[in-house]
Amino acid sequence: MALRAFTMPKWGIEMQQGTLAEWLVKEGEPFAKGQLLALIETDKITNEVEAEAPGMLRKLIAQPGETLPVGALLGVYGDAGDDQAAVDAFADSFKAADTSTAVGRGAPPPPAPKAPAAAAAAPKPAAARVAIPDDLAISPEARRLAEEEGIDVSAIAGTGRGGRITHQDVTRALRGQADPIGGEPVSTAVGTEGLDGFYASPLAKRLAVQHGIDLAGISGTGPRGRISKADVLAKLPTPAAAPAATASPAPADNTPMIEPMSSLRKTIARRLTEAKQSIPHFYLRTEVTVDALLALRPTANMILGVKASVNDYLVRAVALALVEVPDVNIQVHGDAIHRFPHADVAVAVASEKGLVTPIVRGADGLRLDALSAAIKALVAKAQAGKLAADDISGGTFTVSNLGMFGLDQFDAIINPPQGAILAVGASRKVFAPGPDGEGRFETRIALSLSCDHRAIDGATGAKFLAALKAIVEEPTRLF
Repeated sequence: MALRAFTMPKWGIEMQQGTLAEWLVKEGEPFAKGQLLALIETDKITNEVEAEAPGMLRKLIAQPGETLPVGALLGVYGDAGDDQAAVDAFADSFKAADTSTAVGRGAPPPPAPKAPAAAAAAPKPAAARVAIPDDLAISPEARRLAEEEGIDVSAIAGTGRGGRITHQDVTRALRGQADPIGGEPVSTAVGTEGLDGFYASPLAKRLAVQHGIDLAGISGTGPRGRISKADVLAKLPTPAAAPAATASPAPADNTPMIEPMSSLRKTIARRLTEAKQSIPHFYLRTEVTVDALLALRPTANMILGVKASVNDYLVRAVALALVEVPDVNIQVHGDAIHRFPHADVAVAVASEKGLVTPIVRGADGLRLDALSAAIKALVAKAQAGKLAADDISGGTFTVSNLGMFGLDQFDAIINPPQGAILAVGASRKVFAPGPDGEGRFETRIALSLSCDHRAIDGATGAKFLAALKAIVEEPTRLF
């Protein structure tokens, strides 16, 4: 078997980089076809990479936690008989196919990006390049960053495997030089030697070492029982109650624990910031009475043989209303409006990693039991971090329901390129006059429709809400 490069894959046209979450095979370990080799996090999902053919992982280049561009070298495949010098030469001479940027160890660093022509501030003086021994255990990205920024890596304790200096180690060292918080510099290097046998994230291992937590006594709550940061933090002892103070207590230590944003959180921040700043939002609010729906639901669920939630019924109503008012069932792409004959409704899900919006395709054509099953399957995949790119790409409308948290009403930010999003609040009892003039209690849910004014006018949005209200308040139309 000839030496082959294992590079950062590209899933979807928007993917520019990925994070190596975990190696599932060790360097020098053979693997079979179909065996899981690594976990790679993209902006919204964690994918498992399977071996396409049997072989051996001869050389690991990237370390868990490193974020690298698409096409970057992660490792080298080969056979047990391959000469190690040839493996090293292969890695050193590797060039990424899509960027022509060498990322193998020992390759020359890429050219520095040009400064914006319009920058008003004086350019940052170039840092003196430092010489880094070729035999030092340091990742290619870490070497490049240290050389560019003039970082003395001799003072850095590597947190990678076997003490290898990673890109994050150099980044922390650089941050410590540029923006000291105060006091003496604190080493962030924490070895995790001896924990290779535990199925846990790198951060969980580091926290376990920092706090003296035994991973053997922890049952992981992550995918396939993986021990996460939250599992380790849950084992930290509860601080003992403070004794009765006889004098003014000293101010409590309020030093923040700084946690870098995950890839998903960065994507959420970027997309919603762009949406809020570039889309002219306007909001339409109304209330719907759901007593008839609540009365019908137990019987309907029994007949259909499902446990459909109120949210499932609302998504069904939204899908029918979108078909009735197709001017809201759209996407906005620059100066073009894309209109769709069927409703692909996205459902906002608060997963462990952050907000995701998996899509129920053709929701208007699904019977309530099929729609409920589809939503439950997507929510389960989102909670397990198993959503595929196709599960979250596209969509013509989004429903965001925070009613289960007791929130009466809220406004949501549009999920581009969609043209509108519906925010659903909690149900509440309201005393109101009935048709006969007598007062009575009725159950209402507040709805808020956020619209993109470039494509949807106020009258169109109001027409959609009226159609939705009529369907919800006459729930037999859902079947």
